[in-house]
Amino acid sequence: MTEFKSILKVELSDFLSLRKISKSKSAYDHDRHTLRIFDEYLVDINCTSKNLMEDQVTDWIRTIEGKSSTIANVVIVIRLFLENLKSYGINPYIPPTPKIRDDYIPYIFSDNEMRRIFGIADSLQKVKPVKNIFIHNEFPMILRLMYGCGLRAGESLSLRMKDIDLEIGVLTLNNTKGDKQRLVPMHHSLTKILERYCIAMGIMGYPEANLFPTIDLTEAVTVHSAQHKFNDILKLADISLMGRQRHQRGPCLHCLRHVFVFKSFRSSENTGRRINETVPYLSLYLGHDSLKETEKYLKFSSELFPESMELFEAYTSTVFPEVNYDGE
Repeated sequence: MTEFKSILKVELSDFLSLRKISKSKSAYDHDRHTLRIFDEYLVDINCTSKNLMEDQVTDWIRTIEGKSSTIANVVIVIRLFLENLKSYGINPYIPPTPKIRDDYIPYIFSDNEMRRIFGIADSLQKVKPVKNIFIHNEFPMILRLMYGCGLRAGESLSLRMKDIDLEIGVLTLNNTKGDKQRLVPMHHSLTKILERYCIAMGIMGYPEANLFPTIDLTEAVTVHSAQHKFNDILKLADISLMGRQRHQRGPCLHCLRHVFVFKSFRSSENTGRRINETVPYLSLYLGHDSLKETEKYLKFSSELFPESMELFEAYTSTVFPEVNYDGE
């Protein structure tokens, strides 16, 4: 158990114990880190009263750095903790939740850029010396899984043969954001490519084999090394983002997930499907905890289709109302 040192050390420990029972490991780790920082702040300012004053709380909030969503997520945890203090007869100042600005701008690769990326990846040559002698074979498959299924990089790289059903074309994702297992169907053409890749790598029939092993077969390619290789491909493809705006994501592996969502949304529009029929399924497929998490993808996509803007806004006005974060 974390050892807190401030005047609220007992209450912090009790609250963290409650969070451990009710939260996933990743959520618990985030809360634990936040509470430790808050505890250290209280020690630094020599806080002697459990009834925290407004200036004490707001001064701490001003020390938090990052995007508005990051700051809000940290403040939400402390709000919950401070609300919990009321059960002890303590009445501290409860800060409002900072508003989250919709300032995230993803990079969407064009069809032409994707053709260049795949062309370069498919022609990668084995280079010496190299830490991973398989990377020239693996990377084209990594890109196709992310592009064709909208997977996160970590989800793709952590796959083992036991997670892949080549008969029905379904991936079982266990190492996901929020620690939730998810089933992801593949297009039949991608399934065939993946099957040929597994045969070529000699991993068919070995359930525990990493889909993307390094020279040490017990270890999988890391997100860091995959991003490094992708950066090399982007340079060869002459793809960069000049004059990037604040909070605008430059070209990176995660952008392939945005391309998947963009193309899925465009396909739905072209086939005449209504947004309220598409969004819930797309959100589940992506592994989002809520439709709110999917909103940033769809807002961006709708900007690329002006004729759908009114329809999208009418839908989101009912699905994504103003959110009260007091409960979580």
